[in-house]
Amino acid sequence: MRLRPVLFVAGAAVVAWLIVRVGPGEVWQAFRTLSWRLAVIAVFPTGVVVALDTLGWRLAFPTPPRRLGRLLGARLAGDAVNLSTPTASVGGEPVKVHLLMREVPARDALVSVIADKTTGVVAQSLMLAAGLVVGAGLLPARGSLFLAMAGLLAVEVLCVGGFIAVQLGGIGGRGGRLLARLGIALGPERQAALEGVDVALRSLYAGRRRRLAASVLCHFLAFAVATLEIYLVATFLGVAVSPATAFVIGAVGTAVRFVSFMVPGSLGALEGGHVAVFTAFGLPGAVGLSYSLVRRLREIFWITLGFGAWAVLHRSAAQEPFVEMRTERP
Repeated sequence: MRLRPVLFVAGAAVVAWLIVRVGPGEVWQAFRTLSWRLAVIAVFPTGVVVALDTLGWRLAFPTPPRRLGRLLGARLAGDAVNLSTPTASVGGEPVKVHLLMREVPARDALVSVIADKTTGVVAQSLMLAAGLVVGAGLLPARGSLFLAMAGLLAVEVLCVGGFIAVQLGGIGGRGGRLLARLGIALGPERQAALEGVDVALRSLYAGRRRRLAASVLCHFLAFAVATLEIYLVATFLGVAVSPATAFVIGAVGTAVRFVSFMVPGSLGALEGGHVAVFTAFGLPGAVGLSYSLVRRLREIFWITLGFGAWAVLHRSAAQEPFVEMRTERP
């Protein structure tokens, strides 16, 4: 965990170096050109992306919660924590579970978060694979960017396969036993609860395959829709970018976020990746960096919404009972 602040500082230094390299004046001029359009980009297409991701999460529940509004609020709150804290993109998951404990049993909420994270990373790999297919018609087959995408796809497939294998092998129960060996005994009740999560996960993966496939599809569509942001920013700046090119750039961006998950917000890695991929397509590096900075502003907007949703849900939840005892559902 101590490494994360160091990575954050290093990422910020990379961003500062990129700004100096491409020219602060060019970046500032890009923001002046975007002007009021920044408000449009802040809302669209991210609003559609959030809706699709929330639907994908709902499909990952053993039994979906009744109120979609609470689910949306919990998603926003969890994503806000993931984006704004050095927790390797997982710190927001306990927040989601906590905010849903008055709507669904804690075990169902935890299982849904793990399953949704799984369908999300599967969709992320499919996004890069689709970007590789589309990129085959736009990039030389032996070009450095194409080969880098192929290498990143291999890494993602291996990591996702390992993630699923660990879950099927009993991630909860084994984790509890490992802690016990390290002298951190959880007690029989908590160990049984962790093993119950393992059983629920296996049951979900075995009996809800169509719903999980639909969850993967929702997350994939969310990734695809998100590439419209690249197209809009470039178009607003007067740079000709085809939707196919924007799709490939977005696919590379998802891969960069995947491999740089330890860096808070992928700071520096994402900016450098965008400059490199924009340049590979013969586009100005300043546009790639400007897009990355616009993306950061948009993230701040949604982080604010997320913490606002957390406050609202926390206040309303104080008046509602927990449903932890309802551990079995028909």
